[in-house]
Amino acid sequence: MGGNNPKRLLITQTGSGIGRPKDQKATLVGLGLNKLNRSRVVEDSPSVRGMINKVQHLLHVEAVK
Repeated sequence: MGGNNPKRLLITQTGSGIGRPKDQKATLVGLGLNKLNRSRVVEDSPSVRGMINKVQHLLHVEAVK
C-alpha cells in the first residue's frame, strides 16, 4: 500500500498486421496482439515501450491506474 505499483498501459491494436514486415508482426505477437481491436494491459517498462514505438502506427495506447 505504499503506492509503489508499477505503471501499466492498455494497448489496443487499431491497424492490421497484414502486409507488414515480419519483425512488425512478431512485435505485435510479442505484445499479445494479433487481431484488430484486441486489447492487452502490459507493464510499462523500457522494453515494452520500445516494442510499442516500433509498431505505434498500429496501436492506441492509454495509461491505466
